[in-house]
Amino acid sequence: MEKPVTTLESHIQAYLAYLRDEEKSRNTLSKYEYDLRRFIKFLTEAGGGEPDKAGALTGLTKEILRAYKDEISQSYAAVSVNSMLAAVNGFLSFQGMGDMHIKQLRIQHRVFCGQDEELDREEYGRILEAAAAEKKQSNLNLILQTICATGIRVGELVHITVEAVRAGRADVLSKGKARQILIPASLRRLLLEHIERKKLTTGSIFLTRSGRPVHRSNIWRGMKNLKEAAGVAAAKLFPHNLRRLFARVYYDIGKDLARLADILGHSDVRTTQIYIMSSGHEHLRQLDRMNLVARRA
Repeated sequence: MEKPVTTLESHIQAYLAYLRDEEKSRNTLSKYEYDLRRFIKFLTEAGGGEPDKAGALTGLTKEILRAYKDEISQSYAAVSVNSMLAAVNGFLSFQGMGDMHIKQLRIQHRVFCGQDEELDREEYGRILEAAAAEKKQSNLNLILQTICATGIRVGELVHITVEAVRAGRADVLSKGKARQILIPASLRRLLLEHIERKKLTTGSIFLTRSGRPVHRSNIWRGMKNLKEAAGVAAAKLFPHNLRRLFARVYYDIGKDLARLADILGHSDVRTTQIYIMSSGHEHLRQLDRMNLVARRA
């Protein structure tokens, strides 16, 4: 009886199945698969070839890995490069080739974000006004307020149910971690009005016309369509920026980084620190207030 042929595709699928068993999110799986296939394409062109009967990638060397790292470093930002290398290193470990890991780029910690990335409260207000006038997506204004007032991830909106709104809190299970999201009284009143208006009795409260929970792509597209009406740069119009705004405002009030990390569902406060970075413009203002430059040279 002939043994089944071991193909590279079978190893990729086995690795993705392993990641699913590790309860990685759908987005993470898609990202790893895309990055891994990009690496395999490079590897094949460089003579890396198919795995042997033991599952080892034939022809793979540190030189090939360094060449791959150099290639992607010329086209992508350092953070993206490290993300792509993480997918490769994970696959190599799965193949029993952990000794072939390639080092990620060293990135100096940023103390502020670019002004073109930061959404401020005035812009947020204009976005809400534009969303309220958007007739095609009547729920958009309330969805954006829910994200920004609770710090919830856009993919977690499904947990904002009739039951959760009535209780004033939502139990969220995301990325293998369970946490509770509190719904502020002002938002809860709006959500209860929404429930009554839509005649909802149970389940998720943000639904499409077909009755399914609103997908992140609908919200993303809806925000992008507000560019002209809100007068806000398209680069700032994405749901995750509302979560970042929540983080900055919350931290400015209480200065409690550990509690904020718990609210956002972060396992590492270093991730939370990225969320609360102020813009370069604010950083410059702080430098000027230090008055360490003489009036004359």
